[in-house]
Amino acid sequence: MQKMNFDATLILEAYRTMWRIRAFEEAAEKALDDGKVSGAVHLSIGQEAIAAGICAHLTAKDVITTTHRGHGHTIAKGASPAAMMSELFGRADGVCGGMGGSMHIADFSVGMLGANGVVAAGLPIAVGAAHAFKLRSEAGRVAVAFFGDGAINRGPFLEALNWAQVFELPVLFVCEDNGFSATTRTRTVTAGPGPSERAKSIGIPAARVDGNDVAAVLALGLDLLALIRQGAGPQFLHADTYRLKGHTAVDSAPYRPASEVEERWRDDPIVRCTDLLQTHGIDYARLAGIEQDARSEMTEAVHSAECALWPKPERLWRDVQDVGAPTAW
Repeated sequence: MQKMNFDATLILEAYRTMWRIRAFEEAAEKALDDGKVSGAVHLSIGQEAIAAGICAHLTAKDVITTTHRGHGHTIAKGASPAAMMSELFGRADGVCGGMGGSMHIADFSVGMLGANGVVAAGLPIAVGAAHAFKLRSEAGRVAVAFFGDGAINRGPFLEALNWAQVFELPVLFVCEDNGFSATTRTRTVTAGPGPSERAKSIGIPAARVDGNDVAAVLALGLDLLALIRQGAGPQFLHADTYRLKGHTAVDSAPYRPASEVEERWRDDPIVRCTDLLQTHGIDYARLAGIEQDARSEMTEAVHSAECALWPKPERLWRDVQDVGAPTAW
């Protein structure tokens, strides 16, 4: 990998994206606490640099899939936070008409093919999209599959990587390794040296990055996506990070010591990026303004969601196929 020169414009934009993700999730967490949002909400607080760093290099024609922890990737890919918040509130103007909620957000208009409540299920969807690109001779288009370290122990992980490698598909696999599979430390249930080695074992090149260093993610993401667009086939990125909140927004995470979490808060990717930008002469007032803009945007998103209409009852049947009356066996 070639070391990327410091690009203040690019890193500032990634910083803005990280703050928008953070502000959205903090607003969603409060809305859940206030009883305004129902269902499970999985926060990616502490992991924002990966979404911001990779999606910064994607075009409108590229697609992504994500996980139950997918707000960050969705925002970074260009979806409307207001429409996403309405989705969490179950309102008609949500990105899925209020039918999906937090774990099943999708926005095809920006190339976001869906979050997924099934661990590892997004990988074969991304590979299917990449295969479609190849069959249609749509050179230059890339699919990105974001997934967690817990997904590597499920069948779709191997199936997706194998298919992508056999057919040399334009797909980037991004493993967000936060060390936990829900409430279990991944290393205690994972044999062997981990995600990268599993990718390499079937011939997919794998690179590792500090996932809390947005500049490093930007640089490596640029290189890997360029390789894929040039026809090099699938690539694998193993990004080390940490989930600063519990598995869900209501999980207090008693399975890990408070001292560990406190230590990892000092490695907050937003704090690290703030320090980096200040070191390169960016005024703190400007950075504080970016944070305030993000918080104001999400405050308005919550207000808009609260005022939005509920879906009409007949909307419930729009996506249900009627195949007629059941027949006897």
